[in-house]
Amino acid sequence: MGNRGMEELIPLINKLQDAFSSIGQSCHLELPQIAVVGGQSAGKSSVLENFVGRDFLPRGSGIVTRRPLILQLVNSKAEYAEFLHCKGRKFVDFDEVRLEIEAETDRLTGSNKGISPVPINLRVYSPNVLNLTLIDLPGMTKVAVGDQPVDIEYQIRDMLLQFISKESCLILAVTPANTDLANSDALKISKEMDPQGLRTIGVITKLDLMDEGTDARDILENKLLPLRRGYIGVVNRSQKDIDGRKDIKAALAAERKFFLSHPAYRHMAERMGTPYLQKTLNQQLTNHIRDTLPALRSKLQSQLLSLEKEVDEYKNFKPDDPARKTKALLQMVQQFGVDFEKRIEGSGDQVDTLELSGGARINRIFHERFPFELVKMEFDEKELRREISYAIKNIHGVRTGLFTPDMAFEAIVKKQLIKLKEPCLKCIDLVIQELINTVRQCTLKLNSYPLLREETERIVTTYIRERESKTKDQVMLLIDIELSYINTNHEDFIGFANAQQRSAAVSKKRAMPNQVIRRGWLTINISIMKGGSKDYWFILTAESLSWYKDEEEKEKKFMLPLDNLKLRDAEKGFMSTKPTFAIFNTEQRNVYKDLRQIELACDSQEEVDSWKASFLRAGVYPEKDQPENEEGVPADSLSMDPQLERQVETIRNLVDSYIGIVNKSIRDLMPKTIMHLMINSAKEFIYSELLAYLYSSGDQSSLMEESAEQAQRRDEMLRMYHALKEALHIIGDISTSTVSVPPPPPVDDTWIHTDPSRRPPAAPNRPTIIRPSEPSLLD
Repeated sequence: MGNRGMEELIPLINKLQDAFSSIGQSCHLELPQIAVVGGQSAGKSSVLENFVGRDFLPRGSGIVTRRPLILQLVNSKAEYAEFLHCKGRKFVDFDEVRLEIEAETDRLTGSNKGISPVPINLRVYSPNVLNLTLIDLPGMTKVAVGDQPVDIEYQIRDMLLQFISKESCLILAVTPANTDLANSDALKISKEMDPQGLRTIGVITKLDLMDEGTDARDILENKLLPLRRGYIGVVNRSQKDIDGRKDIKAALAAERKFFLSHPAYRHMAERMGTPYLQKTLNQQLTNHIRDTLPALRSKLQSQLLSLEKEVDEYKNFKPDDPARKTKALLQMVQQFGVDFEKRIEGSGDQVDTLELSGGARINRIFHERFPFELVKMEFDEKELRREISYAIKNIHGVRTGLFTPDMAFEAIVKKQLIKLKEPCLKCIDLVIQELINTVRQCTLKLNSYPLLREETERIVTTYIRERESKTKDQVMLLIDIELSYINTNHEDFIGFANAQQRSAAVSKKRAMPNQVIRRGWLTINISIMKGGSKDYWFILTAESLSWYKDEEEKEKKFMLPLDNLKLRDAEKGFMSTKPTFAIFNTEQRNVYKDLRQIELACDSQEEVDSWKASFLRAGVYPEKDQPENEEGVPADSLSMDPQLERQVETIRNLVDSYIGIVNKSIRDLMPKTIMHLMINSAKEFIYSELLAYLYSSGDQSSLMEESAEQAQRRDEMLRMYHALKEALHIIGDISTSTVSVPPPPPVDDTWIHTDPSRRPPAAPNRPTIIRPSEPSLLD
């Protein structure tokens, strides 16, 4: 070819195939290639051996080709073969090539005729070949033989489709002439993947074995099942010739003589035979590469750009350089600190849109989970009144008290304050868990250095655990401080005078009756007999819960007042897996239609907790199991005289007022205490002390030892990068506008259907002269 750049195309694709095969991505860019398909014993191996001029492929009965063989033919003065898996070793004896193919096949598939899609890369250098790359695929079969899996037919079909389904792949469909072309496995599967026949090249073998009086002229003239690229006939060596070690050069001479002397083929002898097939494949593969070059260049550039950022990190990379290790350690620890702070404080870059994480989850703990736990602990009306009643009676002893004892108030308040410890400790535990999860997420970037990641995670987690005990001690100290002095002079405390005038209903009155507290979707679970579960759009205000058909809030379905409502946990429905909770009326009234309670479901437990916290803000509290008294009599059956009942109500209002003050203070102090003693302290530790701890924990050199996976990934990435860069460099030198060989035109077979006198004259039936001085059979 006149354009040297175009001559470099096939070697270029060979280099790319080698580069991608070595890193397990041989098909990633859909490189232009030719795949050889056909049934078993169709003559595929003989065609390839004729190209090379050597016997080098395994032979036998059944499936012989059990792994794809990427055969790269390179025109060269010397003659030898190389395998990609045996780098640096040159095979000059082609019998050894056959043995190596068999051994490499058995290494992956075993000796039981199994197959594998992992290719073997073989490159053959020879003066007798043109630059050409083909992929020899296993022959199609119908029946499993011996130890083959029963689905061997479908396994082979799937493997073939992996290659020929790609638009960049030309299909060399090999069919023996002594079988019915309409039943050809190769043409059938090619037709499925290439309905227009634009990528398929037909090869007809065993023309010399057809029954006497028959020929394949109509097929070769492209009249029967025409293909865009036509058919080429070849004559391979017979099994007797192969067993007798007949020379391939002599076989090619016999093939040439066959076409020139056969009356049905001599008029097209110049377009038949192995040499013509090889030249045609070289030309068509080159033109096919040229046609796909723009898309290939675009993909190469895209891949290169995606790798450049990572490759920049490895410029002048020296794995064992102490200075590099020290610098890398410092950078990674600094980046770890930045990532940890961003996850806690929030950041606009790399926002997680799938779930809450880090600081957002901790914020939910502070302002939804913790207040919910406090209210659950606080409101247990009947038990509280029973305790107040017992406290008043026990303080008065045998006497009947005329005045409300303040000692009863202090005793009840202190008991309620002690109950604050459990939700406070639970809050700390939840925050600890989120911090540890955040540390693990941030150390993912240290995966390249497993020892460094493990040590960093250990040191930071240990420090957080140390701060956990100090934080819990501080929180317990806050509770003990509250217990040490009951400040009845607090400005927000109602005092005895006001407590006697207030009722429980007044104390629960909502300050902002029209405030919208929450909007969102909930599912109402109703029994299957009554219509199943339905999704509605809910609006919760301080006075009512309303639901609508959708979020446009146009069609209101129901409005439920919040008076006398409480929450309880509910089991998941029979047909539902969503977390569920229930709303019921404490006065045993129907809540919705004829239902005593309605069950509401969310997509996640976090949403359930969030809705419960919203109901608490609206004054709807969770139910608590009511214990029985010592004698087994229910608490609500206790009778009280009017004077005692007034005293209980007074103490109850006082306790409610004071606990409200303390809860407000605790809700404010808990996040501040945890932030100061644990979270901010952890951030400070990571920035200022983590590096020193890592230096003191052991050998810094061992900390910065790369994982084997990372070293392999870096090497593969660099190989890929250089292969892509080299490919783009070569492609950049190619001028696709000045190609000496145009793409093959559509096959013009109109002369076949017209006057026979218009046909080209038949070639004279003269003997073929083989010149011994020829340097190549293909010249």
